[in-house]
Amino acid sequence: MSAAPPPNPLLQAGAGKRAGDLFGHPRGLTYLFTVEMWERFSYYGMRALLVLYLVKHLLQPERTETVIGYATIKATLEFVFGPLGVQPLSSHIYGFYVGLVYLTPILGGLIADRVLGQRRTVIIGASLMAIGHFLMAYETLFFVALLFLILGNGAFKPNISIQVGQLYAPGDPRRDRAFSIFYVGINLGAFLAPLVCGTLGEEWGWHYGFTAAGVGMTLGLLIYLYASRLLPPDEIVRRLPGEKRRFGREEWRCLWALLILSLPVTFFWATYEQQGNTIALWADAHTDRTINLIVWSGQIPVTWFQSFNPFMIFAFTPFIIALWAWQSRRNAEPSTVAKMAHGCFYNAAAHLILMAGALYAGPDKASWLWLFAYFVVITIGELYLSPTALSLVSKIAPTHCLSLMMGVWLATSFYGSFIAGYLGSFWSSMAKSDFFLMMAIIAALAGFAVMAFSRPLKALIRE
Repeated sequence: MSAAPPPNPLLQAGAGKRAGDLFGHPRGLTYLFTVEMWERFSYYGMRALLVLYLVKHLLQPERTETVIGYATIKATLEFVFGPLGVQPLSSHIYGFYVGLVYLTPILGGLIADRVLGQRRTVIIGASLMAIGHFLMAYETLFFVALLFLILGNGAFKPNISIQVGQLYAPGDPRRDRAFSIFYVGINLGAFLAPLVCGTLGEEWGWHYGFTAAGVGMTLGLLIYLYASRLLPPDEIVRRLPGEKRRFGREEWRCLWALLILSLPVTFFWATYEQQGNTIALWADAHTDRTINLIVWSGQIPVTWFQSFNPFMIFAFTPFIIALWAWQSRRNAEPSTVAKMAHGCFYNAAAHLILMAGALYAGPDKASWLWLFAYFVVITIGELYLSPTALSLVSKIAPTHCLSLMMGVWLATSFYGSFIAGYLGSFWSSMAKSDFFLMMAIIAALAGFAVMAFSRPLKALIRE
């Protein structure tokens, strides 16, 4: 038997609390919260503009000749999917970009676990993303910029999430609440991004919006460098020289549980990720965005609708946590797997709302209130699924491959986003009510699949 690894010096023995806790949590959580907020600001700021930028500007025939790699990428996609107009091509580019953003964390997790450690990998990832956002300001380098963003996110995403879990000792009950707090940081950045980057892009020029995203990522990098002394040491550093780690029976049990659960969750993300794709097009061309308030009247900018979901995340999170606590006291809190199934069903209900809005409006534009209701319901679904899954991975994944397993889990969004791009390519050729019904059916089937796996997964997870 190998000797146990040295303890994390940031953790005190026994209670699992750290010296210098702030509001009942390690100070490092505050900094990781802030870093993730700025990273999500940059990501969602760029995402809010991407499809609109492609459809309205970059992929217009007079501009595509100057874009490096455009002809090759278009030819490759058309070889697979057939001839593509501007909107379907934009949808596929969006899907592949968002998908690869969530595939490369497997590589980033492996590099952190085996070679560099979490800290250095996060710094490299943040630097690559900052460069990528600034390159977006140059039309010629559009696909080069996407490559920097994809690789940077792969290095950054799994390792920042793992560091949240490493702030807490095994069995510390604060861990689940910490991930809910961390998730609020994700969505605070996502809320601000369309308001700042989206408004700059729509009103001042696309490149101002992309540059603002780069400034946000740079701030996140600087904050992370400043906070490094408050973060847990890398898992690779804590290993003893020559120590070998092998998977035991319990570890294989956990790995299989995550892999089985990832299959239906992929289809949750395939429908959820329409927000930056076809939902943006629905808001642009099929929604009456007129609003009359006492303090302001006018048209809601298209990109502002992508702030609805993150705003509701941090508005609804306290109520969802309170509900789960109330259910727990009565021994009625849903299991982790049941919560994830609920998330899929809320997703389906959200798309049924838009189907009803499309049918009610007919050939006219639908009221923006239909979109508001859609975001309310899909946000509740996300709260039931996403932070719950992050906490689950951090708890049950083997300690010597935490980053890798977080990357494997995040890859569900790769497949989901790839499928989202494919599904979005039907937007131009389908009646909008039929399109939303298709999304609802896919999300509901994902929920039933999670429910079908519930009993065997409960045994595997030992929940």
